[in-house]
Amino acid sequence: MAATTPPQVLYEHEGVFIHSSSEDSEDQGLLVSGFLRIIDKDGEAIVDYKPLEDAVDPTNMLCAGKKPHRTVDQQQSCETEWDMVNTISFRRKPYTNGEGGSNHMHERNKWAFSISAVDLKSITVSAEGWTHVTFHLKDDTALPTIHFHQGGSEGFMECLRKCVHLSKSVCPSDESLFFVSAFNKALSQSFENLLDDTNYGLKDPYTTTLGGFSKVTNYIYDAFRGSDLEYRQRPPEEMADLLGEVIPGLEINQQEEPGFEVITRVDLGPRPVVRRREPLTVEGWLKYQDPEGRMRNVPDLKKNIFKGGLCHAARKEAWKFLLGFFPWESTYEERKVLQKRKTDEYFRMKLQWRSVSEEQERRNSKLRDYKSLIEKDVNRTDRNNKYYEGLDNPGLILLHDILMTYCMYDFDLGYVQGMSDLLSPILFVMESEVDAFWCFVSFMDQLVSHDNFEEQMQGMKTQLIQLSTLLRLLDLAFWNYLESQDSGYLYFCFRWLLIRFKRELHFPDVLRLWEVMWTGLPCQNFHLLVCCAILDSEKQKIMDRHYGFNEILKHINELSMKLDIEEILHKSESICLQIKNCKVRVCLQAGVDVHSSSPSVTRQLLFLCAQDIPPSVGEILGLTAAYDTQTAECGKPDSSHLTRALHRPEQAVSNGHRHLTETPRGVCTAAFIS
Repeated sequence: MAATTPPQVLYEHEGVFIHSSSEDSEDQGLLVSGFLRIIDKDGEAIVDYKPLEDAVDPTNMLCAGKKPHRTVDQQQSCETEWDMVNTISFRRKPYTNGEGGSNHMHERNKWAFSISAVDLKSITVSAEGWTHVTFHLKDDTALPTIHFHQGGSEGFMECLRKCVHLSKSVCPSDESLFFVSAFNKALSQSFENLLDDTNYGLKDPYTTTLGGFSKVTNYIYDAFRGSDLEYRQRPPEEMADLLGEVIPGLEINQQEEPGFEVITRVDLGPRPVVRRREPLTVEGWLKYQDPEGRMRNVPDLKKNIFKGGLCHAARKEAWKFLLGFFPWESTYEERKVLQKRKTDEYFRMKLQWRSVSEEQERRNSKLRDYKSLIEKDVNRTDRNNKYYEGLDNPGLILLHDILMTYCMYDFDLGYVQGMSDLLSPILFVMESEVDAFWCFVSFMDQLVSHDNFEEQMQGMKTQLIQLSTLLRLLDLAFWNYLESQDSGYLYFCFRWLLIRFKRELHFPDVLRLWEVMWTGLPCQNFHLLVCCAILDSEKQKIMDRHYGFNEILKHINELSMKLDIEEILHKSESICLQIKNCKVRVCLQAGVDVHSSSPSVTRQLLFLCAQDIPPSVGEILGLTAAYDTQTAECGKPDSSHLTRALHRPEQAVSNGHRHLTETPRGVCTAAFIS
């Protein structure tokens, strides 16, 4: 039998209290003091609480008076203000390997508990003077609240975050609530399989891709479900508050007129026809420069690049501006000075890793790991491209050196799989080690700001949520189909977002797409609309053939190198204009009884107000929601409006699918009608 690893104490704190229930006459007013530990037992994190052998009498305790309620962050920062002097000498019970387990309550002491961290559903962290924490299990059991009279809650939460994923509730009224989901141990290794494709000579790219997706899927799926739960459990009054936030000026009275439902309908309108232009030439680029080299009329220049891209000869200079290496207002002379300073800075950083001896490297595991991963990825990056093909190719050496130097530039981030894919096109265009490095730094700054390469993948999760929101607005029928196939969170778009379609398009098309996206037009997060455009082209095939979860993944993976970049850009821009022009209608639906089965029941709509774009969508795309006068002035209609409305025929406003979900009488709902 294989030997088990001895349990390891990851966190331990003495003086954590449980306040006995006032309803228990025997223990009324008793303070139970004990040790709180987080233990790693065979790779499983155990939260373990063991009381000391003596309880604490509150008469023997001197404690600072409770202060007014503050936020959790404020409370934790103030814990050091609290001191407790106890006249009882505690006898510590040593921890043995046999302690711990799955039982919620210790047989010998009703206050003890030992639980696996993965059995936690949520944690409430709040404070009134000191911080106190309540654990909620997946079987809806609530453990006794533990009180950190002597501080230590920050260390506990920090240690717990290393064992499980904690996502803070987005509901303002539940800021102290954290949802718990387990980390997928294979997540960190999934990038290699996820990113691998036929370019790397895989025998079975479909199996490998699905394997990588399955690892990522479990993690993201659990993380998403946590935030969904609170919305499903929200009472009607909270939903009314949320609707009020979405539609300024709208007041909802749930007590009166219970026969009415609030319905939100989105009218996308027709998708505009857009025209693209020819790529901007070198001569066209130079027309935007003044005699001293400053770029003039930058908004118009960006518009031309967005509409047609750049010819290859213009890219080497233009990309430096688009990526922020050169300021638009800089002169020729200022750029020469900047170039010299950045060259010196680059080679100083390069010298740092080149001067590390073998002996030093043996004692620097992080640098050693970065170097090993870079060498592995560089040797398989774009080897079909003439710039990188063959053995001992100078392009591969530059790719390696730039990525190693980037580890010196941002050692905390270091190197993450996928970065070689992002650098390759930039180095191909720049043909200069220094210029490519600083352009790559700017590109990475954009992606790091999205948390694309953050360890817990919060940025990727956010982008997938945003993409799901946009797709739900654009085509609810398709979104519902994906949801029915457990694909509503669009896991299959993960690689698209992580490395910006690098593996989906032919190399020249990647250059065209990236320079278009770097203009920042026609909205922020334009890459999400590119995803929507691709899915819009494939939705009919997916639905008509009744693809399930695995078939959807396979189909999306097989789109690689089959996409038409001009068609995608046409459709992406058209979708953006369609969203900008969409209208949201808010109506009251009236009926004798919304659940009556009688055919005589009439259901009529009273138009309340309209707004130009759903605020959540406007925030994603950076579009300011401009409400019309009627929206700004709309509120609860008076009875005369209601009377007139009941005699009007229903005027359905939708984006083509006429989908409406009925809700219980008197319950306020906000739903996209598509």
